[in-house]
Amino acid sequence: METGSELDKPLGQNRKKRAPTGRFLSPGRWIILASCVILAAAGFIALQNDALRQHIIPTKNPVLAQIEPAAPTAAPASSTDDDQGSASSRNKSLSGNSGADISTTLTREGEIVTTVSPRERDTDGPLVLSGVGSVGQDARMAHLPVPELLENSDFGRLPIRGEDGTRALDAYARPWSGARGTRIAIVVGGLGLSQTGTQYAIDTLPEEITLAFAASGNSLQRWLQEARRNGHEIILQVPFEPFDYPRNDPGPHTLIIEDGTKQNLSDLHWAMARITNYTGIMNFMGGRFLANADATEPVMRDLAKRGLLFLDDGTSAQNLTQPLASAVGVPFAAADIVVDSQVNRGEIMKKLDEAERIARRNGSAIATASAFATSVDAVAAWANEAKARGIEIVAISALVEDPEKF
Repeated sequence: METGSELDKPLGQNRKKRAPTGRFLSPGRWIILASCVILAAAGFIALQNDALRQHIIPTKNPVLAQIEPAAPTAAPASSTDDDQGSASSRNKSLSGNSGADISTTLTREGEIVTTVSPRERDTDGPLVLSGVGSVGQDARMAHLPVPELLENSDFGRLPIRGEDGTRALDAYARPWSGARGTRIAIVVGGLGLSQTGTQYAIDTLPEEITLAFAASGNSLQRWLQEARRNGHEIILQVPFEPFDYPRNDPGPHTLIIEDGTKQNLSDLHWAMARITNYTGIMNFMGGRFLANADATEPVMRDLAKRGLLFLDDGTSAQNLTQPLASAVGVPFAAADIVVDSQVNRGEIMKKLDEAERIARRNGSAIATASAFATSVDAVAAWANEAKARGIEIVAISALVEDPEKF
């Protein structure tokens, strides 16, 4: 082997020498590091500014926090009035099986801060916020009842005022424009008694028409949901004793004077539990019963407690519903005219024209009809023509005398 070859050299002697390295960073890296430190310091200082920190809302398990226009600081809800302003807080429970707490705080500077957080729940079910406002439901949820406005009973679920005072009348009312023009409410009753007739009425009548479901009808909750999806306001028809009872029998669970208050309230609650999502009740017959103050007053008091309206269908001039409703605080309305006492299209159209004259003279009018096919066709055609003449067709809730709105 030739001496002095690469094999005779010690291992590692042929490695290239590395450039010497120093402990210090290059100038470029020093610049990057210094920039990061400056930015971090600036962010920390900025967060100490009250004008920025006030956007952070302390809540317990918040699910939603919405802030209206920004202001320097939010004063505590318990602050008292002083020379620099005042702060107030208001809580309202939204719809849901357990609901939610909404805290709305007005600061001294005029800022509105709204915080939504969960309430203690009684069940393990999902939390549902339906967004019920002061009047009416969201159209997408109008077929669903508001749980807080129902109570369980031996007959089923009955309407009841919410803890915050919300009524079924408020929750299920159909909104209207609020304009001062001529207004007419048309209520078509007897729905639920005929399946084909009910389907035809829901499909044919404009959504502004109020539908009245008979308590003795069939598949009422299913029909109610379809009607609500179509935009209709709903009321419940309850049978009351007529003068010629029992020869003229309004049907099962009719309220009868001789049965006494306890039984009559039981019959009333049976009817009320048949459906949900209605704004009030309307009498079916009842000339004799509703002319008796001792029999009618307990019914009105129950309606007042439950936040429901009462519509007098206009078939009897002798009843005492208006003064009794006024005395106990029930929102009340009375029909001006029954349009289909003769089930003839021409006669129905004439009666509707008469309702229009009443409305133009008085500002509003209420007409009632039954869900006969002839009546439904006439009401639908007339209502569409009336809207073209500048008349606003409204739901019955828009025309009640409501003692809680004065």
